[in-house]
Amino acid sequence: MKRRIAKLITNVVNPFAVSTVVIGVLAFRDTPDLTRALLWTVGALALSVVPILLAVLLLVRRKRMDGVFNNPRQQRHFLYGIAIVTGFFGFVLLWLGNGPQLLRLTFIAGMMALLVFMLVNLYWKISLHTAFIAGTATIFTIVIGGWGALALVLLPAVGWSRWALGQHTLAQVTVGAVAAAGIVLAVFASGGYL
Repeated sequence: MKRRIAKLITNVVNPFAVSTVVIGVLAFRDTPDLTRALLWTVGALALSVVPILLAVLLLVRRKRMDGVFNNPRQQRHFLYGIAIVTGFFGFVLLWLGNGPQLLRLTFIAGMMALLVFMLVNLYWKISLHTAFIAGTATIFTIVIGGWGALALVLLPAVGWSRWALGQHTLAQVTVGAVAAAGIVLAVFASGGYL
């Protein structure tokens, strides 16, 4: 039963779903026109979340990855590179198209975090699940205020699920969360949001 609950949490509150929520919330918050907000949401998702999800599904299907959310560190190297490149193209689209500032800062923070995590991943497996939750809670707190911090209630459950499934140690869960929050704070501070 414990394992089933941990799998459910891992599968529902995952980096792809969390990213989709963040992109949608920020696009609609920072764009006055509903149609443009929807276009920015779709464009940002198409150049960040969707390519990585498709790559993961393809690699799992071809047996080059053990699973979507349960894989050894060595199977993640390639994905970090793809994520950074697609994130860069997403940022360029947002920058050239004068996209929402909040999304641009989020893409910069995401690329910086992925670069740091890619380097760490050469030696140690950091938790992306907790990183995405902590990063999201930090962004939402900056943008929305105290209510945004409510996203932090998911952090203990997500961290526990990754530990219970044997995917991460307590240190990896903690470092993922702290590193992501720190990177987001640094990027948003440099963008004038703190």
